[in-house]
Amino acid sequence: MINGLVKSFQPYRVVEGNYRIWLDKNESPFDLPAEIKEEIFEELRKLPFNRYPQIVSLPARESIAEFYGLSVKNVAVGNGSDELISYLVRLFEGDYIITTPPTFGMYSFYARLNEIPVVEVPLGGDFTVDGEAIAEQAKNARAIFIASPNNPTGNLQPEEEILKVLETGKPVILDEAYAEFAGRSLWKLIDEYPNLIILRTFSKAFGMAGIRAGYMLAGEEIVDAIYRIKSPFSVGIMTMTAIKVALRHWNLVEERVKEIVEERERLRKALGGLAYPSDANFLLVKLDAYEGLLKRDIVVRKLSGRLEGHVRVTIGRKWENDTFLEAVREIAGGDLVGGL
Repeated sequence: MINGLVKSFQPYRVVEGNYRIWLDKNESPFDLPAEIKEEIFEELRKLPFNRYPQIVSLPARESIAEFYGLSVKNVAVGNGSDELISYLVRLFEGDYIITTPPTFGMYSFYARLNEIPVVEVPLGGDFTVDGEAIAEQAKNARAIFIASPNNPTGNLQPEEEILKVLETGKPVILDEAYAEFAGRSLWKLIDEYPNLIILRTFSKAFGMAGIRAGYMLAGEEIVDAIYRIKSPFSVGIMTMTAIKVALRHWNLVEERVKEIVEERERLRKALGGLAYPSDANFLLVKLDAYEGLLKRDIVVRKLSGRLEGHVRVTIGRKWENDTFLEAVREIAGGDLVGGL
């Protein structure tokens, strides 16, 4: 009855089954410790569940602003970073957005959902952005999306190339979802460049993907504009309370980031020439191993297009990584992979 009325979109790739090892979503392998969960629950017990949350998420924004030493007017919070991306593609004037494939697919997804054209400026052979090439395409752009570290390639983007893009004056959304693992961020440039928007998340280094908490740091004018079009009450009390408590335990995040980075480098060394260098919590692996790994009870991310024949592998716990390496040895041959 609705043929011709509903727009056609590609469905999400959903992997179903009771697989033993999941290394496909770039989640942290570490859940929050029980004592921190209890701290969250204690805070929640003080709050009324029958009332809507604060309309513009002030409790969470205040916690994040204090953490960075910024004004609350420089912070916006979303139900995951994806919610903020969905608004950022619509916020500015212009004819199209610019993306730099291969990169995070949600920039293009939300643009096309809103019938906004997408201009692609592909990454170079080393997966880095070309600031001059982007600037040449930026004349009528409404926004430019750059991920650093980039997903799914894992590399930081050169600061000098990002600065070339910022000099265009066009809104630049710098997605730093994995910045904790790289140890570098450009968030302090928001004072110097009013067109810079930094996206961050609690899903990766903080280990709270199930909470759905993302945020952005930007100039007051942009944050104010976001809250003029953003749905009210979109961030619930559970999310805001988890943010508040998690930021009290930054030392734990640092410890776990260090452990994940050490495992990443161990895994990369063991994979030898199959793995690309990474500044994130995952590795891009040049091996057509998706189906072979699935048969061995391991789920990774299958890639396509320019990265056909590659997989993206989240850094898991040591036993998960060891099991993955053993499977790769069977698929690729032991001579191609170093020792554990």
